[in-house]
Amino acid sequence: MIKTSYEFDQSILPAGSSLKTNILLRFRADIAESPRRNLNLSLVIDRSGSMAGAPLHHALKAAESVVDRLEPDDILSVVVYDDEIDSVVPPQAVTNKATLKNSIRKVRAGGITNLSGGWLKGCEHVKTRLDPQKINRVLLLTDGHANMGIQDPKVLTATSAQKAEEGITTTTLGFAQGFNEDLLIGMARAATGNFYFIQSIDEATEVFSIELDSLRAVVGQNLKVTLELADGVSLSDTLSLAKVSQNDAGQAVITLGELYEGEDKLLGLSLAISSAQVGELPVMKLHYSADVVQNDLIQSVSGTADVIAKVGTVEEAAFASTNNIILELSRLTIAKAKETALDLAEHGKHQQAEEILRTVVKDLRDKGLNENFEIAEEIDQLEYFAGRIAQKALGNAGRKELRDQSYQTMNRNRNDLVGRGVTAGDEVYAMPVVNEVGSGVELHCVREGGKLRVKVISEGYDSTKNVQFPRSIRAEGARYVVEELELSSEGTFYRVRGNITRFAQPGATDIFTAPRQSNVAYTGKASKGPASAADLPTTDTVNDAILVQCVKDGSKLRARVVSDGYEPDWNMRFPRSVREEGMLYVVDEVKTAPDGKSYIACGEIKRFVQPTITVSP
Repeated sequence: MIKTSYEFDQSILPAGSSLKTNILLRFRADIAESPRRNLNLSLVIDRSGSMAGAPLHHALKAAESVVDRLEPDDILSVVVYDDEIDSVVPPQAVTNKATLKNSIRKVRAGGITNLSGGWLKGCEHVKTRLDPQKINRVLLLTDGHANMGIQDPKVLTATSAQKAEEGITTTTLGFAQGFNEDLLIGMARAATGNFYFIQSIDEATEVFSIELDSLRAVVGQNLKVTLELADGVSLSDTLSLAKVSQNDAGQAVITLGELYEGEDKLLGLSLAISSAQVGELPVMKLHYSADVVQNDLIQSVSGTADVIAKVGTVEEAAFASTNNIILELSRLTIAKAKETALDLAEHGKHQQAEEILRTVVKDLRDKGLNENFEIAEEIDQLEYFAGRIAQKALGNAGRKELRDQSYQTMNRNRNDLVGRGVTAGDEVYAMPVVNEVGSGVELHCVREGGKLRVKVISEGYDSTKNVQFPRSIRAEGARYVVEELELSSEGTFYRVRGNITRFAQPGATDIFTAPRQSNVAYTGKASKGPASAADLPTTDTVNDAILVQCVKDGSKLRARVVSDGYEPDWNMRFPRSVREEGMLYVVDEVKTAPDGKSYIACGEIKRFVQPTITVSP
């Protein structure tokens, strides 16, 4: 069965008219002992040119880690895609892990990104072994934009919803900075799957592990809640990313997706109540349904719960305790504000977007919630994003962080997923620098689980405690000197007091003296090649350069750009002497030719060599 509970943000609502209140609903599968459900899983991995080098290496290592954690009764398939789609592991039971991992290790980077083709092939594999008693899931990983096959986000999102209706759920994973977060989040939401932003490529294995843990913990699916509001009660807003529709009676129907063992599914609602008298006030009836594990089988369950508010006099309401759900509702409110601010900023309303974030900050402080470390961290995040938006300098990385933070808070109830983001603010480069700690306190910034945390180095302090620190000057590896630290009122974390300077050790290289720039000198001159491709210098990294591939076009060998952000079908002026079918090259610069429909390779050309994946003993 499903256990439901609810709490209003005030334990007693004040009698009167035109009331506004927030309510937090909780849903949990009430199962004494949940059996492990087998998986029918397809890993769909982008191997396009932009994944070449370290990104693909880490993605494949993450895929191997998934194999290690599967059981013989699980079904696995692995699809890789660029402009071609390959099933390197057809659907099969996980009975020979060594063979499966060896197939994965053989994958090499290739051309452009046919995201739809790879994903649909993964769906096809899952469908061939579809079993309602299993978790049927496609994990789609990409670092770029779909530039071949079906590219329309609306079509892909609608198709994702259609596949979910067929029993195939999609989880999307965005790698690094080049992917389209709106598309991946849209596909995940439509399919009631999950979305992950893998900002640091070396965290791929960790994120895959989180998703696998989630799949193991699925004890219910297709949770839907219908709100039958009482007369005089209206729904102002939903603090959730769940799909909201209406039934024939005009009632809100909210699709909340999966239920996880030991994890509440939260739904925050903002309500308007036209009038309330002292006593008990019926607010709504909740009608819910889901497919839940019972007696080792998936069974449909449904139920109804009454939601009743306690109403007192204005004095009683004023002296009544504030419910402990205020922290959880605040997190949902913060996430909603981030989503709203981003939407406003992208419509040119930067001042209004900034005001929304700063208003939330003031409200949190007025309520004293900044004494909670996670809320204090959110305040720093809100101030950081408000400043970025005000300067019209949110940028690609900031946008992804903002969307991811909003999504994770409103979609899941896991602390290890919320507040992730490791982009260094430009302000760290402009900080005053000292070469000795003196009487100050030394701190350093580290990356923990996709978050930038600040810790204390100086003796006399608890190094296990976090430090509340301005988000705008955080950068992984940076050290700081502050005048003093003080404990929060509950003694759970430190606050910085006084001036903050950046600490650079004497004689050590200071990597934060100025934003690091590429060492490539762009000449704008067309590339010249040696006698053959064998004479080209080699590299196993792309960095800020452009990846080019030689492909067969009829009887001719053509050079095409495979890095994201370029037209994949345009021809390129490229030295004929080094063209070899299928070969990948790293080029300093690519310019648009005078005809406006082709490219010119400029600067040095190197032959790209796929890095070797080492095998752990």
